[in-house]
Parts: sequence; C-alpha cells; structure tokens
Amino acid sequence: MYGYINGIIKDIDCNYVIIDNNGIGYLIYVPNPYYYKLEERYTIYTYNHVKEDEYSLYGFKNKEELNLFLKLISVKGLGPRMALPMLATGSINGIKDAIDRENILYLKKFPKIGDKVARQIILDLKGKLNGNQISLLVSEDNELIDALLALGYKQADIKKVIVNVDRNLSLEEQIKESLKLLLK
Repeated sequence: MYGYINGIIKDIDCNYVIIDNNGIGYLIYVPNPYYYKLEERYTIYTYNHVKEDEYSLYGFKNKEELNLFLKLISVKGLGPRMALPMLATGSINGIKDAIDRENILYLKKFPKIGDKVARQIILDLKGKLNGNQISLLVSEDNELIDALLALGYKQADIKKVIVNVDRNLSLEEQIKESLKLLLK
C-alpha cells in the first residue's frame, strides 16, 4: 500500500508516467500525464488497484483529486479505467457540480459514460462529495477503511461489511474479518 510516491519523472506516456524513487521506477496511471515534466520532482498521491489479474497504481496531483477518484470508483459499474478519464477531461468542481445538479448531459460527455452509468453516479454520489472519503462512518474506522480501500475494495462494499466487524479486535484482525465478509 502506498499513500504517495515522491520522486523524479523519468518517462511520460499518453496514459501514465514513470516516477523514479530511490532507483525504483513506478508506472502510475494518471489523469493528465502531460501535467508532469521530465526530470522534475513530484509527489503523486496514489491508489493501488488490485484484482486477480491486475495490480495497478493510479496517481493524482493532490488529495482532493484522489478523494474524488475514490468516490467515483465506489459507484456501481464505474471502475478506475472509466473514472480516470473523467478527471483528465473535467474539472473537480465541474464534476461535483454536475452530480449535485443532476446534469446527466455533462457526465455523458466523458468516455464510456452512458445514460445508465451517469444516472448511477448521481444516485450514489449526490450530496456526498463535500466530506471526507466515507463521511457516514465514524472516524475510528478510518484505518480499517483506508486499508480495505487500498486493497481495491469499493466504498459501498466496505460500508456494508464493517458494521459487522468486532471493534474490540486488533486492526489486523478487523481487516481479516472484513476480508472474510467481503469474500462471501
């Protein structure tokens, strides 16, 4: 799990950048790779996406962009590969405003976002974009939530299972218990 990576940009592609940190080059998918300049130092806030057949890093220039991305991928039917272009072609405030005003046409302008997904985004996120990652959950759950988010689980799924996890367990045991519930 990586919260951020600080290093020097060594390569820029149309979908990603490679950042060198202590001799290790991390390939990070970013919304706008051309924001970065070669051989300059940056801090990139990251999200680790883990699936059976994929382990990917997604990166963002600030925490606000990362938090919006996390909220977008919590929407049913909207994965990281669909959410990333939204941040590349739209402003954070524009996306938030479109969701709060139920502007389906604005949301449908993004690649691969059709009418059904646009409506789902509005349904899941309207009124929820001004707080922290999962504002409905108590702050003592933040470590558990962050760990599960870093493992690639969606916020909606996490919300459903952590209410059933014993708070008297250690953090490691809470994570194990949550994973058992998520895999059911």
